[in-house]
Amino acid sequence: MRILQVCPGYFPAIGGVEQHVSNISERLAREHQVTVFATDPSGKLPKEEEISGVLVRRFKSFSPNNAYHISLQMRLELRRSEFDIVHGHSYHALPLCFSRYAKRSKFIVTAHYHGHGHTLVRDFLLNLYKPFGRKVFQEADKIIAVSNFEKSLLIEDFQIPEAKIEVIPNGIACHEFTSLKKEDKGYKTILYTGRLEGYKGVQHVVRVLPLLAESTCLQIVGQGPYKKKLSKLATELGVGNRIEFYQDLPREELLHRYANADLFIMPSKHEAFSIAVAEALAAKTPCIVANTSALREWVDNENCFGTDYPIEIKELAELIDKVMGKKVGEVRLWDWEEVVAELVKIYEA
Repeated sequence: MRILQVCPGYFPAIGGVEQHVSNISERLAREHQVTVFATDPSGKLPKEEEISGVLVRRFKSFSPNNAYHISLQMRLELRRSEFDIVHGHSYHALPLCFSRYAKRSKFIVTAHYHGHGHTLVRDFLLNLYKPFGRKVFQEADKIIAVSNFEKSLLIEDFQIPEAKIEVIPNGIACHEFTSLKKEDKGYKTILYTGRLEGYKGVQHVVRVLPLLAESTCLQIVGQGPYKKKLSKLATELGVGNRIEFYQDLPREELLHRYANADLFIMPSKHEAFSIAVAEALAAKTPCIVANTSALREWVDNENCFGTDYPIEIKELAELIDKVMGKKVGEVRLWDWEEVVAELVKIYEA
């Protein structure tokens, strides 16, 4: 099959959608001809290159604060393109809307939808975009949700027939976690990985540090517009020396961080899934998540624990003390190979 994946960004860009698309594309490329159309706001990446058997074509875009990803070049090229399968990703950026213009035998959409913009302005614009989004969903032959929460939200917000939506969770590369071992560091670490945005809630973890033992450190892996505010907050609270910021870590180093953390925390207000939580659990690190959106589907009160939103700092501190260093048991996690096998069934149906 000739398959086109259309997405806001692609490796080396980071993010949940980028991670999802690169993992399925590279595995599909073993047996199929796979092309990716993505935007490049920087204009610095190669306009065309092959990565692990995937042909990646990047188009210059207008992406204020790494949002929207408006690319007229991509839109024009999609109108000239023809594939067997066109698979559009991420309701929260315009490339998904453009993906419907390509000629194809089948049109698939993975929405990665969580129902809200990340700021008041983005939330307002998201409502204006709704008629166009509804048109995309109407044209799609099949819509893929990565969680039951996302499926329910799509049905509620767009009145999509339930039979049109298939739930296929995000995956992980399970083999990466089989030989990981925890080390005795002599101090406790809390880990967060992901984009640094206000809605992600990392500021709550910074605020809780003064209530925890002084030997407890916070490791933040990621980048985004909220980093300066986090650094300023840490300085104001006198905990700057207990926080380490990292970005662009090699994969092996990130896995090491997962395995050696005593606790992983994801206090986000909006998530359609969270690959980071899946990877932390695969590394046998206990998790705390906000009882919001799809994150609540991870809560089992054995391996992953929930904290109510809005987050109350004292309650979060008590929960951290309770969960820190707990032993993680078996958790059902999907491998990317399983995800791709289910995708191929949909492509070929």
